[in-house]
Amino acid sequence: MATNSPPLRQRAEQLAATLPPLLVAAERVAATVAQGVHGRRRVGQGETFWQFREYDYGDQPQSIDWRQSAKSDRVFVREMEWEAAQSVWLWRDTSASMAWRSADRYPLKRERADLLTLALAAMLLRSGERVALLGSGVSPSSGRTALTRLATAIERQDEDSAGLPAVRPLPRNAQVILMGDFLAPLDAVDGIVRGFAEAGIKGFLLQILDPAEETLPYDGRVRFDGTEGEESWLLSRVESVRRDYAARLQVHRDGLRAIARTANWTFTSHHTDQPAQAALLALYAALTHRSRR
Repeated sequence: MATNSPPLRQRAEQLAATLPPLLVAAERVAATVAQGVHGRRRVGQGETFWQFREYDYGDQPQSIDWRQSAKSDRVFVREMEWEAAQSVWLWRDTSASMAWRSADRYPLKRERADLLTLALAAMLLRSGERVALLGSGVSPSSGRTALTRLATAIERQDEDSAGLPAVRPLPRNAQVILMGDFLAPLDAVDGIVRGFAEAGIKGFLLQILDPAEETLPYDGRVRFDGTEGEESWLLSRVESVRRDYAARLQVHRDGLRAIARTANWTFTSHHTDQPAQAALLALYAALTHRSRR
């Protein structure tokens, strides 16, 4: 889709910059003081082994683990932990249902998820956190180089038909932020959240919906075509099912909220007709609140 809008990274950084710097700094300082010494974890100097990963440009040659590398035709780096930091893993739904909007004045749900993912990463990196895209195969990193790599990965990532992330082993005390429409069956979402929670991972669910998915504002005879292989559904009077639709959507949202609450995660929702700043602030506030706790 052709557009004259600025690149994704530029728009994300502009969005992050709209939040009051004093608020961001105050929340970070408050979290640091409340915690004393950060009970967080990151790659760095330490004695505790974390994981092996493939050698990447910029890695020090002395970090190569030659024994592990000898087992395959790839070169691996041995990563240790630094107990004073945290890794934040970001994921957004790239399935077909996210490539939809009800009107041209709204962004695609995926466009909003991409923007929020990178804007949140910009804020976290500015605060000294280590950030990575869940499932990218790239370890958490910090600094402006990390933001450039994240932007490139987001813009190049192909559509994923799964609609939900795979549960992956992550470092202790890591946090996961999952963004999507989460219209999948509740038991599927519960399985993902439970899988991370049982490994001690804290997380956040942000449900992103188009306003029409919330209100079903259509009247008369309408055919609904599924975006992910579902059969078409022809309704002669859409208004006749609006109330039942709203009730069912609320039941689903309540189920998502219950899943998050049971796992000690956080759930919130966002509509694409709302300012992106509102969702970004909610996510960042939840992260700093979790840190203080």
